[in-house]
Amino acid sequence: MDGDPGRGPGSRIAVLGSTGSIGKSTLDVIIASAGRFSCHLLAAHRSVGPLLEQAAAVRPRWVVVVDPEAASGIGPGALPSGTRLAVGPDALDELVRADEVDRVVSAIVGAAGLRSTWAAVEAGKTVALANKETLVMAGPLVMRLAKRTGARILPVDSEHSAIHQALCSGTAAEVRRIVLTASGGPFRTRSAETLPAVTPAEALKHPTWSMGPKITIDSATMMNKALELIEARWLFGVPAATLEVLVHPQSIVHSMVEFVDGSVLAQMSPPDMRLPIQYALSYPRRIAGPARRFDFTQPWALEFEPPDPQRFPAVRLGHEAAARGGTAGAVLNAANEEAVRGFLAGRMQFTDIAAVCGRLLEEHPFQEDPDLDEVRRLDAWARQEVAAWAST
Repeated sequence: MDGDPGRGPGSRIAVLGSTGSIGKSTLDVIIASAGRFSCHLLAAHRSVGPLLEQAAAVRPRWVVVVDPEAASGIGPGALPSGTRLAVGPDALDELVRADEVDRVVSAIVGAAGLRSTWAAVEAGKTVALANKETLVMAGPLVMRLAKRTGARILPVDSEHSAIHQALCSGTAAEVRRIVLTASGGPFRTRSAETLPAVTPAEALKHPTWSMGPKITIDSATMMNKALELIEARWLFGVPAATLEVLVHPQSIVHSMVEFVDGSVLAQMSPPDMRLPIQYALSYPRRIAGPARRFDFTQPWALEFEPPDPQRFPAVRLGHEAAARGGTAGAVLNAANEEAVRGFLAGRMQFTDIAAVCGRLLEEHPFQEDPDLDEVRRLDAWARQEVAAWAST
């Protein structure tokens, strides 16, 4: 494929899921980088209008619309000069493999992000991974593939980025415990008895972060922590028993690593996703960027507390799935995605999300060492089971 002779110096970035919250923050980082990064490719599923606006702002070499029907409305002259249009998932897979791509930001939400992330890892790319579902569904398969191809996976989730940074201070043998922090979402202090009556509008009011609806609901149930436990298990190659969750409502300490000598290293920053994104794009260097800074002239108070198992049963499911491995993560993820969809559509109660996920995690035909086809088959099975639950 043709290169782009007009691009600036530095890493050439492919942004998958560019119209979502992570994608938008990635473009902020690219634009603020003064040419250190250039945008080679933007990809979205159906959000053609925002995608075209982004293309006009950063003038990538390629724009990919995964849904052919959505792409059919793009007429002549819609893209800036020098930007080409590609359509469909096959085209996206081909383009992320191209030599012109240095780093791939995998920010497609949900299981849909696995395919293109797999293509990037298979091509040996450096992948800035915001799509936690890739490792939740197929962590051992993806990490084995990365080892074989020489691909490097750098976390974009603020928690895993914090762990990655803290782990630079010691060896794997020196780690005693890894603690993922959680804001606790909007229902941190709400009684468990009132949670069945929670409405989608209430659950979408996150107290700290601005995210898409699916991720915001995951924060409200704390299923995001369940998925992050599984992701950390495979990303860092640590036993599940090493991983813990701690509620930290200020979202200042993004995670912590405790070493065998008792030292605890915490990565701290104001809640701003542009920082972990930039870290993944510039690693192993650190450069100035657009992320917010602390104002140390103001007082700060940091609180920590264990998650309430009655209010947040999803955390236990994450521990179970991380410990079991195999197909447990794929089933938990698929069941959760479908349950969140049912809750947002008014077909399920808020508390049904963890309930149905727990049932399917327990009852599914578990396989210890599945291939990718089996992972996908059980993903589809779990979605069908949740849809049937919601319709009863």
